[in-house]
Amino acid sequence: MRFSWRTEWSMALLLVVMFGLAAWTWNVAPDRLPVHWGISGQPDRWGGKFEGLLLAPCIGLGIYLLMLFLPRIDPGRLNYESFAGAYHTVRLIALLALAGVEVAVVLVARGYDVNMSSVVSVGVGAMFVLLGNLFSKLRPNWFVGLRTPWTLSSKLAWVRTHRAGGWVFILFGLLLMLSSLVRTPSALIAVLGIGAIAIVGLAIYSYVVWRSDPDKTPPAGTTPAE
Repeated sequence: MRFSWRTEWSMALLLVVMFGLAAWTWNVAPDRLPVHWGISGQPDRWGGKFEGLLLAPCIGLGIYLLMLFLPRIDPGRLNYESFAGAYHTVRLIALLALAGVEVAVVLVARGYDVNMSSVVSVGVGAMFVLLGNLFSKLRPNWFVGLRTPWTLSSKLAWVRTHRAGGWVFILFGLLLMLSSLVRTPSALIAVLGIGAIAIVGLAIYSYVVWRSDPDKTPPAGTTPAE
């Protein structure tokens, strides 16, 4: 994949906005800011301005650079051209999620009352819905998607698992967003439990499809020596 500002400008702009929000808030923010919230939405850890205002932008910059570099070292790098648009959108979604966190933190630093439990539930839920819509467009690679030993050694298992996984991610995302309306820790815990069971189910499904695929390929070095 070639670097092009035609595709990178939106992510670069998001990073600039995130760092800009931190700089804009720096002088008015208190010296002690919440940096982690429990499942009830109440802060359970506090930190200084650097951690509170710059953690999300710095993580965003790291993710941006990492995902820009990963296709260069992926053994399946030739496949990236066939899902370049989907991969770009996955990267953009990751930065949008972090930008949402940064906006919420800035609002808290400026004295606004923000229910972080609801913000995270809605934001992460929307992220899962968006990712679910992209899953059917992903092609085999080692870094993005539902990577199990079976999806990585069977194209059929990859395609079918990602089709099923797309619907699972969409439904899970919608449930997560709906849990923000209930605003009770038990509702969120129940949704997270459903999500965990669904992920295990997808892994099992990928194995079942892999077993029935006559064209599956064993990973290098796993076949018995003659």
